[in-house]
Amino acid sequence: MLITLATNSMTMLKTSDFDYNLPLERIAQTPVEPRDHSRLLVFQRETGEVFHRYFYDLPSFLKPDDLLVVNHTRVIPARLFAQKLPGLGRAEILLLRKRNALEWECLMGGSGMKVGRYLQVIDGPKAEVIEVLEGAKRVLRFEAGIEAYYSSAGHVPLPPYIHNYVGDPERYQTVFNEVPGSAAAPTAGLHFTSELIESLIEKGINLAKIELRVGLDTFAPVTEALASDHHIHKEWCQINAETIEKINQTKAKGGRVVAVGTTSVRALETMAQNAGEESFSAWQGDTGLFILPGYRFKIVDSIITNFHLPKSTLLMLVSAFAGRENILRLYETAIKENYRFFSFGDAMLLL
Repeated sequence: MLITLATNSMTMLKTSDFDYNLPLERIAQTPVEPRDHSRLLVFQRETGEVFHRYFYDLPSFLKPDDLLVVNHTRVIPARLFAQKLPGLGRAEILLLRKRNALEWECLMGGSGMKVGRYLQVIDGPKAEVIEVLEGAKRVLRFEAGIEAYYSSAGHVPLPPYIHNYVGDPERYQTVFNEVPGSAAAPTAGLHFTSELIESLIEKGINLAKIELRVGLDTFAPVTEALASDHHIHKEWCQINAETIEKINQTKAKGGRVVAVGTTSVRALETMAQNAGEESFSAWQGDTGLFILPGYRFKIVDSIITNFHLPKSTLLMLVSAFAGRENILRLYETAIKENYRFFSFGDAMLLL
């Protein structure tokens, strides 16, 4: 597993250095409509300038030959309800990671989830606990491929800070979702509309796709006193040859690689780490890349991102890109200016 902890300064960072106070009313419970009418806080790293705009203003901050890199993963209905066998007690299953056609790493809710425990998924197949992992994680073997039961048994697992959302489930998908596999949305992409993408392309801004299967651990705060002691979750990602070619062309023309979301950042920088000093090439595999302040970015020139949870690895990542003090100051400004936070919230553009 690749973990970026290259300097002493990175290993001494305290988790408390990435904390901030967020009023509960700033946590967005519903998305803005239309998608691109969310607000956009723009930060120019070289000058320190801050602009308050709307997401539909994005084209005015990008240039021809810039490259937007989006995560085209689709959120699967990974939340399942089940009954224990025997006993008929209730259990909850969150699909995290597919091992093979029948086996999944899952997060389990319910007692007695030992090896050999059988479950009946409501409106789905039977399953057996075949391995106990850390905490509430288990490996389940389903009697049949669970994908065939998504429509009857599956529910989209919204983040725990979103309560009682009853809107269209597709609003928690990006407009460029294509490849099922994530347990959570790459939320920076939720602000794009088809019309906005067309206007960006008309301006000469290019679009490339990566795949990173977002896990539920993305919402987990860091609990260790030292940030570097945190065991970051692994996520599977893939960057194909077409995207590599677009990146190389962008760099050659002097354009910027603009990562849409921290998932795109992790995938791109993992590929660069694996490439070493060699030229970039197509890559797929697990990433355990932990980006902390002090990290030197090899590919990403700009980031579009949402506002992240206190003490989270995602907040640490954007702090590595724009400076911890800058990010905390921007977050304080966003709170004062009534920006909306987290998955259904507003966006930042870090230039």
